Amino acid sequence: MSQAPERPDGGTVTKAITFFYYVDLARAFDFYTRIMGFPLEIDQGWSKILRIADHAYVGLVDESRGMHRAHPVKPVQLCIRVPDVDAWHRYLAACNASGLTQPRDSASLGIRAFVLEDPEGYQMEVQSALR
Repeated sequence: MSQAPERPDGGTVTKAITFFYYVDLARAFDFYTRIMGFPLEIDQGWSKILRIADHAYVGLVDESRGMHRAHPVKPVQLCIRVPDVDAWHRYLAACNASGLTQPRDSASLGIRAFVLEDPEGYQMEVQSALR
């Protein structure tokens, strides 16, 4: 097997962005900025890139302009790791987050986690490492 060529720029990647496609971009933008607290990093009008953490971003795209269309089946999950999963659960419960499950421990994965849904059904997992 031949060796892959060396990656450009020493392999440096400055941002990782996962794009989700929406029928109602304004509603999704409100959820991710107001409820989740992800700040707007880049506003392209029909595409909004929000910072989740250092170098990690989610892009919200108006399906009428993006490369893909919104679809009722969402076979993708956005997962964020936080210091205190139970505090996040209490906060999101107070915000009446949709599809909110109870936090559960997974010894095999070493996490405590719950899930919720964004306004168009993308699932988000919020987790903390078990101590």
